[in-house]
Formats: sequence, structure tokens, C-alpha cells
Amino acid sequence: MEYTVEQIATKVGGVVKGEYRGVVRGIGALDKAGEGNLSFLGNKKYRDQVTSSVASVILLPEDYEGDPREGQAYLFVKNPSMALAVICKEVEAAMFQTMRPGIHALAVIAATAAVSNEAYVGPFCSVGEGSVIGKGTVLRSHVAVGNFVKIGHNTTLMPHVSVYDYSEIGNGVLIHSGAVIGSDGFGFETVNGVHEKVPQIGRVCIEDNVEIGANTTIDRARFDTTRVGRGSKIDNLVQIAHNVQIGKGCIVAGQAGISGSTTLEDYVVLAGQVGLAGHINIGAQVVIGAQSGVNHDIPAKTLVRGTPAVPYMQAQRIDVIKLKLPELYKRLQAVEQKTGLTRPL
Repeated sequence: MEYTVEQIATKVGGVVKGEYRGVVRGIGALDKAGEGNLSFLGNKKYRDQVTSSVASVILLPEDYEGDPREGQAYLFVKNPSMALAVICKEVEAAMFQTMRPGIHALAVIAATAAVSNEAYVGPFCSVGEGSVIGKGTVLRSHVAVGNFVKIGHNTTLMPHVSVYDYSEIGNGVLIHSGAVIGSDGFGFETVNGVHEKVPQIGRVCIEDNVEIGANTTIDRARFDTTRVGRGSKIDNLVQIAHNVQIGKGCIVAGQAGISGSTTLEDYVVLAGQVGLAGHINIGAQVVIGAQSGVNHDIPAKTLVRGTPAVPYMQAQRIDVIKLKLPELYKRLQAVEQKTGLTRPL
């Protein structure tokens, strides 16, 4: 695919400064892009790389001050990362095959299943009794859909996704390879030294426009519903336990784990490797920093990190004090020696 500067500007808007008369044939980072490449400044920490970049076209924020070199064009836009996404979306559509509606000869569809004539079911997929597959939905290959599952319109399940019985998946959902929707919740009661399994008879509901990463697991509820709200995005290798309630527009990054019956209100952000205990409530618009452990409710619009998680600035001060502990210990020893007031630590 090739783009002129004018074509890019038409697609993403913005103001052009400088001149590049060639075509763009590739995309690269500021420090790696070459002639004929498109690049962007999406993070201010890379601002110093703009002047040294040899990319032919660079997407820049509107407040950037500077001039392009000869034969180079700057394109000033409101959000360079989203502007690049517009171009990448077109490239992605050209790269990946669009599946035509139909059922592959190697797919197995139960007689009582209802698969739209406008859906695609790929090789080695199975669709169980009473399940419904909406129009425009794509099951790529080796997708296992259990009994009485409902999948909406324009949803895509990548290879080796497993959807257990009675799960519900909305419209415009994307689920990546290896994800498991509706597996048993982890529930046991110890009786006379034996871990007795507690039946998990609920279901999972994935609302519209959710994305679920590869090898993520969402357990069905012990009873009622485990729910992921509209527009939420879940990364790879995430564990969501039984009866968890995730609100709309939440972000859950890789290797995070959410224990049973915990609630995330709308637009919560969990960074990588965050662990949440069970039966707690995370308020709307809370942000939890990477590798944090949370065992208590967090009020709305709070930024926390650490284990146990505390407000962000408090965590920063604690880290500074930790670095000083060896020095403080030596000073304490010196005081004890002078005063004779010693006690074992």
C-alpha cells in the first residue's frame, strides 16, 4: 500500500508543514524509520527523537514546535497515535483475509443450532445444541462453542477459543486465541480434610464491543452471572474469577488476576500483574499501578499502587524511605551504642 502526504492528511485531518513529494510505503518508530516511512510522536518521552528522525512524514501533536528538514513533512494532529491507528486500520484490513459467509465442510454444527447465513464457521469448529451465532460473526478455526450459547453480530473468535455452555457474547466482540469463556469457577469447601467441589451453575455474559486477549480465562458464576461490561478491554493472560462484575470501559492489562465476587465499576484501569482479592469494590475511574495487591475497597477516582495498595503519592514516599532503611539502621545502632539502650530487632 502507498500513501501520499495529501492522502494521509485527508484521512486523519491536521495541518501539513514542509513538503514530501514521494509516497509512504512503510511505518516505523522515530529512531528506526527510514525514507519513505511514516512515523509519529505518541509519547512525549520520545520528543527529542523527532529532529533526528529521517522518516519522510511524521505525525505530531498540535503543540509541537519545530520545522521539518528538506524533503520531509510534519503533519500536526490532535492525537498522533489515533491518527496512525486510522492508517494502520486500513493496512490491517488489507493484510488479513476477510472471511466470506458460510460453514466449512470440516465444521460440526448441531442440528438445533441457529447459525446466520451471514456468519462464517471455519474448519474444525463445533457449535453445540441450541446455540445461536449472529450475522457477520466469524469463528476462525478450532473454535469450540458449547450448548445454548448466544453470540451476537459481527463478533470474531480467533482459533482455539473455547466458549462453555450457556455463555452469552454480545455484538462487535473480539476474542483472541486460547481464551476460555465460562470455565468452572474455583470453588471448594474443606470437609473433614477433603476439598469438596462446589458446583458452579451460573454463566458468563460478555457485553458489546469487548476485546479479550489470548489465553485469558473468564470463569462462570457460582450462580447468576460473571459479567464484562460494554467496551471493556482485557489483555492476554488475565484471570477473571466467578461472579466478578466488570463495568463498562474498563482496561485490564496482562497477567492481572481478579478474585471471585469482586466488582470493578466503570472505567477502572488495572495495570500489569495487579492482583485483586475477592469480595471487594473498586470504584469508578480508579487506576491501580502495576504489580499492586489490593485487599480492600478503593473509592472512585483514586490512583493507587503497591502491596497492600495505598494512594500513589504515599507509595512514592514509602519507596524513598525503603531506600534509606540501611542508612537509618546504622544510625539507630550508633545511637543505641552511645546510650546503652539496646534491644533486639
